[in-house]
Amino acid sequence: MTGRTRHSKTFAVLLAAGLTAGLAACGPQQPDDPVVLTDSGPVRGAVTEQTRSFSGIPYAAPPTGSRRWAPPQPAQPWNTPRDATRKGNSCPQVGVEIGEPSTTEDCLYLNVTAPRQAADRPLPVMVYLHGGSFVDGVGHRYDPTPLVTRGDVIVVTVNYRLGVFGFLSHPALGATGDYGLQDQQAALRWVQRNARAFGGDPGNVTLFGESGGGFSVCDNLVSPGSAGLFHRAIIQSAPCAVQWSPETTSAPRPRAIATQQGVGLAARAGCADEATAADCLRRKPVPELLEVAEGDNFSPALGGTALPLDPATALESGRFERVPVLHGINRDEERFMTMGAELMNGRPLSFEQYRAEVAQLFPAHADAVIGEYGCYDDSCASLARSAAITDHRWAKASLDTATALARWTPTYSYEFAPQEAPWHAGVPRPPYPMGAYHTAELPYLFNADWAEPLDQAQRELAVQMIGYWTRFAATGDPNGDGAARWDRHAVLALESGRPGGIAARDFAAEHRYEFWTAIG
Repeated sequence: MTGRTRHSKTFAVLLAAGLTAGLAACGPQQPDDPVVLTDSGPVRGAVTEQTRSFSGIPYAAPPTGSRRWAPPQPAQPWNTPRDATRKGNSCPQVGVEIGEPSTTEDCLYLNVTAPRQAADRPLPVMVYLHGGSFVDGVGHRYDPTPLVTRGDVIVVTVNYRLGVFGFLSHPALGATGDYGLQDQQAALRWVQRNARAFGGDPGNVTLFGESGGGFSVCDNLVSPGSAGLFHRAIIQSAPCAVQWSPETTSAPRPRAIATQQGVGLAARAGCADEATAADCLRRKPVPELLEVAEGDNFSPALGGTALPLDPATALESGRFERVPVLHGINRDEERFMTMGAELMNGRPLSFEQYRAEVAQLFPAHADAVIGEYGCYDDSCASLARSAAITDHRWAKASLDTATALARWTPTYSYEFAPQEAPWHAGVPRPPYPMGAYHTAELPYLFNADWAEPLDQAQRELAVQMIGYWTRFAATGDPNGDGAARWDRHAVLALESGRPGGIAARDFAAEHRYEFWTAIG
C-alpha cells in the first residue's frame, strides 16, 4: 500500500479421537471428520453446517532466539491431535489494523477452511496473504466462508513476519530483509505437502492478496523460491509496476535504502557496532524493537536471493513465473488515505495543503495537475487530492502492469467500482462520498466483522465477484455461469448502483492515463 503511516493511522482510528487418516499424501478426510493428519501431526478442527475449518496450524518453527532474522525452520512434529479450533498468535505489531497489539514471535501459523461436503475431485486451493503495509495484520481476520461455500474451493490464510522482524536489512544479518517473504514461501510449501489431506489439489494453487499482500504476490511472481508453488495469481490494490519511493512504501525497497534504514534502526536500539549488532539485536525484547521501529516503512528488500529483481522490471522483461493473473485496483483508492490524514490532523484538507502536496510531488507540473482536476478552494480539496493521487499512483501503474503482464501470460484486469461500499461498522462516515476506497472490496469476498453489512445490491455484486475469483482459481479463466463477459483486452468495472452494472469501461480515459503518462 502507499502511504504506510497514513494507512496505519487510519486503521488506528477505525478500529486423537476419530482419527482415520493415514499420511497426508494418502487423501482427503470424510466430510464430518474434525481430525486431519498433516505432515507434522494431527489437527482437530471445527465442523459447521457449511465448512470444516482448522485454525492456528504451525507451518514453521517459532522464529525466536537464534531463529529471529533467519529463514523459517520446520515446525516441531506432534503426535496427539492439536487443537485447531483456536486462532494462532498474531505476529509482533502495535495493532493499528486489527486493534490488538502482539509481542509474541511464535506466530507462523496458517488457517484452512474447506467445504464440509467432500468433493468427487481435489478442489482448487486459494492461499491468501493479508495486507497491512508489511507492518500490520493477521490471517485469521479474513473469514473465507463465502469463497469456500459459493466457489467450492479451499482457502488458506497465512501469518508472516512483519515490520522489523520480517524485513530488517542489516549487514550483520546478511542484509537479507526478506524474512516475511521467505515465510510466505514456507507456507506455500506446506500447502504443497498437505493440500490433499484437506481435499485440495496441490497442482491447482492460486496465490492472492490485497495491498501489502498483493505486493507480496508480485514479489512471489518474481522470486525464484516461489517457482512452481502456485499456478495462478490474484493481485488486489497492488500494481506490480509501482517502484519504491517514500510515497509508495509497499513496493520492494532498493537494497541501499533498506540497509541504510536497518543500520539506523540498530543504532537507535543501542546496537550500532556492526561486529556485535546481530547478537545485540537478537537480545532486544519485542516491545523495545517495536518502539524503535515505530514510524518506519518496511517491505521486502531487493537484490537478495529471495527477491533478486524488482517486479516492475521483471514483468517488463518476462522474467517471472508466467501463470495467469487477475489484478486490479479500486476506483477511489486514495479517498481512504485522505480521510485518514484528515482524522489524524483533526480537520479537513484545505486547498493550500492540497496545492502544497501537489507541488512537492510534481514540482515541474503542479499548475497542470491543479488545472486538470479543476479544484481551487477548500470545498473540493479532499476529493481532488484523492482523484489526482489515485490516477497517478494507482491507475496508471495498474494499466502499466496489465500491459507488461499481457505480453507474457493470460491477464484479466478489473476495477472495483461501486458508487458506495460498506463503511467501517460503528465509525462515522466522512463528510464526502468514500466510493470504492482502499480495502472496500474485502467485505465482498470475506465475512468482514469490521464492516457494515452488505445491502441487496452489494450482495449481488459479491456473488458475481466470488464467481469470478473462484472460477479463475479453478481454471485460469474467470468467465462462465452466465456472468458478464470478461475480455482479457479490457478493464472490467465491478460495480453496482450504476446503469450498466458490471461491464468494460474506458479505464484509461476515466483515470486520465494520457495526462499522467505525459507528465512521467
